[in-house]
Amino acid sequence: MSDRDDAIEIEDLSTGDRPLSIPDELPILPLRDTVLFPNSFMPLAVARESSVRLIDAAISGQKIIGVFTQRDATIEEPQQEGLHRVGTASHIHKMFKLPDGSLRLIVQGLARVTLERVTETKPYLKALVSPAPEAVGEDDRLEIDALLRNIKTSFQQVVSLSPLLSDDLQTLAANISEPGRLTDFIASSLTTLATAVKQDVLETLDVRARMDSLNRILIKELEVLELGSKIQSQVQSEVGKNQREYFLREQMKAIQKELGEGDDQTKDVEEFQQKIEASGMPDTVRKEAQRELDRLAKMPVAAAEYTVSRTYLDWLVTLPWQKRSDEVIDLPSTKRTLDLDHSGLEKAKDRILEYLAVRKLNPHVKGPILCFVGPPGVGKTSLARSIAQSIGRKFVRVSLGGMRDEAEIRGHRRTYIGALPGQIIQGVRRAETKNPVFILDEIDKLGSDFRGDPASALLEVLDPEQNSTFRDHYLDVPFDLSEVLFITTANVLDPVPAALRDRMEVLEIPGYTEEEKLEIARDHLVQKQITNHGLTPEQLVITDEALRAMIRGYTREAGVRNMERQIGSICRKTARRRAEGDESLLTVTADVVVELLGAPTFLDEEMEERTREPGVAIGLAWTPAGGDVLFIEASRMAGPGTLTLTGQLGDVMKESARAALSWFRAHAAVYGADPDFFKNAEIHLHVPSGAIPKDGPSAGVTIATALASELTRRPVRGDIAMTGEVTLSGRVLPVGGIKEKVLAARRVGIHEVILPRQNKKNVDEDLSEALRRELTIHYVQTVDEVLLLALTPVVSVPGSRKTDRRVQPLQ
Repeated sequence: MSDRDDAIEIEDLSTGDRPLSIPDELPILPLRDTVLFPNSFMPLAVARESSVRLIDAAISGQKIIGVFTQRDATIEEPQQEGLHRVGTASHIHKMFKLPDGSLRLIVQGLARVTLERVTETKPYLKALVSPAPEAVGEDDRLEIDALLRNIKTSFQQVVSLSPLLSDDLQTLAANISEPGRLTDFIASSLTTLATAVKQDVLETLDVRARMDSLNRILIKELEVLELGSKIQSQVQSEVGKNQREYFLREQMKAIQKELGEGDDQTKDVEEFQQKIEASGMPDTVRKEAQRELDRLAKMPVAAAEYTVSRTYLDWLVTLPWQKRSDEVIDLPSTKRTLDLDHSGLEKAKDRILEYLAVRKLNPHVKGPILCFVGPPGVGKTSLARSIAQSIGRKFVRVSLGGMRDEAEIRGHRRTYIGALPGQIIQGVRRAETKNPVFILDEIDKLGSDFRGDPASALLEVLDPEQNSTFRDHYLDVPFDLSEVLFITTANVLDPVPAALRDRMEVLEIPGYTEEEKLEIARDHLVQKQITNHGLTPEQLVITDEALRAMIRGYTREAGVRNMERQIGSICRKTARRRAEGDESLLTVTADVVVELLGAPTFLDEEMEERTREPGVAIGLAWTPAGGDVLFIEASRMAGPGTLTLTGQLGDVMKESARAALSWFRAHAAVYGADPDFFKNAEIHLHVPSGAIPKDGPSAGVTIATALASELTRRPVRGDIAMTGEVTLSGRVLPVGGIKEKVLAARRVGIHEVILPRQNKKNVDEDLSEALRRELTIHYVQTVDEVLLLALTPVVSVPGSRKTDRRVQPLQ
């Protein structure tokens, strides 16, 4: 071993001119992604332990091995089925051993052999092989000669076009006259051929077929190389053309200057210079605009960058850097405008007036970001529009529903074709003032994907401490958004990220009461729909009785959108009636509503019908569309003592059901039920509308009541609804969404409600006095109190042993 070289060179292992005979049994060297052809030399790297042992054993013998390509290159120790059947018997000419134990070989392919059967697998593969001689038909001689010429000609052209092949290959190929040997030489020389293609050539024993296959491969390779050469020539030609056009344009400019002709580019530059001076830009923005203008002046008009630069300058000079709407804050006038446009919503109106009062005393105060949260159709967007109208500001609205790209907020960088600023800057430009009322609608419908998170981009926009230097990606200069009154709307707050929610002051806008809906319909919707359908108040009159009938029987909702649709339906039928010749005045009463709209969709009698049998209780639920009532059904049957829950219930609701059942099992004797009822019974609890997911703890008392009703066979009153979380000890805990739930009960004709005692403050704050007088509200602390109110009594029958099962609450 030489100290000057890391590799150890073993003596030349060639056998000189001695003829080599191929044994019937050979050690097998598997190759990854490599094919060795007969009569070709190839360097190989050997690192697998079994392969190193194979080479060490081979060089001490005849130095002949079988080389076969693996079917799957990822297999570390392939067996017979993992190798191609046709390989090459090879002779080891030289071997180099490296310090890490791996080997470098130079082998020569001798002849094709077929792998017959593996005889040994340890310490390396050995197998019986048989010769795979080439087949040449006597009738193929003429065709072989023609293919031989074509292959040589095509290969010469491929070598001349390919930068990867040496020119010496042409000479070597020209000196080979044997068809089979020439085919193997060319196939092994084409470095771009896939391993599978080379293996197919190796396995083709018929010389004519092998030559035909190689001829097709060469023709395809030649087409690819010619196309690449053509593309390169076109690119070089295009570069030369652009240089020529540049010199011609420069000459044209000089000629136009001598002739004194006008230059559109000069006019653009002068116009932009005037607009920059008049725009009132801050100094930092002015410097950027001036720098871009200087670039524009030096740029050819026909250049692609000219339009991009011109569009950028156009955005800079048209933004309202100093333009403001003259704000007039008149609180009495604002209050009248809000009351005129919206019925109810007292909390939201009060908060808006408070904000305007502070702004009147301190015009430079950084105002809060208001977020109106409520069900669909309660007037969130129209309330923001009324604010803009009352204080004399411009109004801009951007819908965020379904937005998934951060660039929709911050804009695209100018490197992209067709780039534009984001929706914030576009909205300010449309408003033409820097202090509009800017509503971001449906902020809870924002999404995110690989293009970014728009909600995160809004963090800067909706932060009064940061948005004075908002930097859009397209403009790349700061723009002051601190004077913009941002108002966001949402149906629910849960999807809004916590960091974004923290930047906003949330104003909850609950659903309307029946009286508020009646007032809205009478004062706004009826006149709007009559006008939209080409009618007049002298042709159609809708009475309050008819409006109440529509509210109760056709539109059970938190807002008034369906109400407006039903009024529109009556107007359409009236318009058709007049178009057909009946021009008499139509006065719509409750009976006429049924005649025009059909049978009512919702019937109050349904509540009594649903709770006639034991095991059914009426609960109250909160939904994104407002409140709703839900029926909880319990049933007992013979079984192994299990609880079955259906209706697509969430984990929290399932836990509430188990807690309610455990509580009743512990107190079954108090209510006249068998304490051991669960041993041989299966309890099935179902919440209808199974396609709708349901979750939350507020159905706990309703579940407990349904279970008690079924197990005591005492029906639940059909005129009472309830809500509240239940604990294992029988306590009733407070829940949210009280106003929405109470309004839902009232909409379906229920006037008696059971609520947790700790929710009394919510009733006093959120419900109007008129609504509280109309309803009977029971405040409870325990499940015993709930059952005392909800379950129908069992009256003692004279001469019978049955007794009233109503009991006093447990102390």
